[in-house]
Amino acid sequence: MTERLPHPQLLLSLDQLRDRALAAETLNALAFSMANDLYPLLHFRQALVLAEHGKRFELLAISGLVKPEEDSPYLIWLPRAVRWLAAQLQDAEPHWLARDALDVPPEVAEGWAEWWPAGIWTVPLHQQDGKRLGVLLVLLDEPPAEPLLPLLRGLWQTWAYCWAALLRRQRRLPWQPNRRHWALAGLLVAALAFIPVRQTVLAPAEVVSREAQIISSPVDGVIERITVRPNQVVAQGALLFSLDETSLRSRVDVLTKQVAVADAELMAASQRAFDNAQSKSELAVLGGVAQQRRAELEATMAQLKRTQVVAPKAGVAVFSDPNDWQGKPVVTGERILQLADPAKPAMLIQLPVADAIALETGAEVTLYLTTYPLSPLNGKVLETSYQAKPSDDGVMAYRLLASVDGLPEHARLGLHGTAKLYGQRVSLGYYLLRRPLAAVRAWTGW
Repeated sequence: MTERLPHPQLLLSLDQLRDRALAAETLNALAFSMANDLYPLLHFRQALVLAEHGKRFELLAISGLVKPEEDSPYLIWLPRAVRWLAAQLQDAEPHWLARDALDVPPEVAEGWAEWWPAGIWTVPLHQQDGKRLGVLLVLLDEPPAEPLLPLLRGLWQTWAYCWAALLRRQRRLPWQPNRRHWALAGLLVAALAFIPVRQTVLAPAEVVSREAQIISSPVDGVIERITVRPNQVVAQGALLFSLDETSLRSRVDVLTKQVAVADAELMAASQRAFDNAQSKSELAVLGGVAQQRRAELEATMAQLKRTQVVAPKAGVAVFSDPNDWQGKPVVTGERILQLADPAKPAMLIQLPVADAIALETGAEVTLYLTTYPLSPLNGKVLETSYQAKPSDDGVMAYRLLASVDGLPEHARLGLHGTAKLYGQRVSLGYYLLRRPLAAVRAWTGW
């Protein structure tokens, strides 16, 4: 008996996916194709492409999203889950990982149950020397069809080949200096290397809390009232705000009556079933309707209980004017306020892109507060962002978080000032010509 050949349309689809991979000019373009173009074949919930850099994984693309938000709870949890999943891949073959069949650690299992389905199709991508380049995670409700897997093997290999080729092209220098260039550069460096100075930069900063928890709306609705004031100290369990319960209470009343009607119809059908065969056939349908109405009632009552939002821990309520929220419609997950711990102050620094210098974790920072100019705050850089985003003033800036040494009394949350960041030691010529050199290169393209 001859083996059944694949459908021609399937082969054409695979050829198109390979052509798109070969046509990708950047690694991000390739990752975008990997995360989105496979959907007609697998119909997944979501696909993620991650590049491996030692023990760290970089998210390159998520299906359906052009640019994911880095501060979302999902993307904060994702690196822990990916590191654990990568440890389960001992070879270069794709694997189906089912949550029930694995000993998932608690820090990963909680997020898996909330954001991922029961199983994940993991596809490791390796280059020819065996080094793993990255991982493709395909979130599915069930494993892919067995006849499809041999056909997809060529696609995995094409993606790995294109990935490795793009990395080699990125490492290749677009311009090779000659002897004359090296000589001129050496003379210039020698002329500027006489006086070493400490590289510094100024940036606007604000005193924030290192331990701040976002309080968001648990359900869709309208804010009825805010029970706390800005910068008010609240205790654990204190009421923060409440949502309007009118629509939910009306829904509960309607569902309560529907449950009573469904129970009455079920009871009547049960009594008629003794001498009426048709009534017996209606019992299952009426029983299902009664259970559905009761489940809807329980769900609505659960939402009604969530309209009162309390503080999960003690802290200071940080938000704008309460009048801005009074009567405002909100959706589930919309940020309302923050609970900050005033005993753990930190500096939030917005470093403009034009003033950015090389800063590492642990770099020294001095904050001169506008309110207390003679009492600066000292600390060190804790976190730095690798991607610039618009600040509140509309300026593209990097976000830096720095510690505050000790616990000064004037390190109050919300105070603003100017932070002075200390970088590495450089020559005086570089210190003076850094900005002009950057402007010349941006204007000439050299």
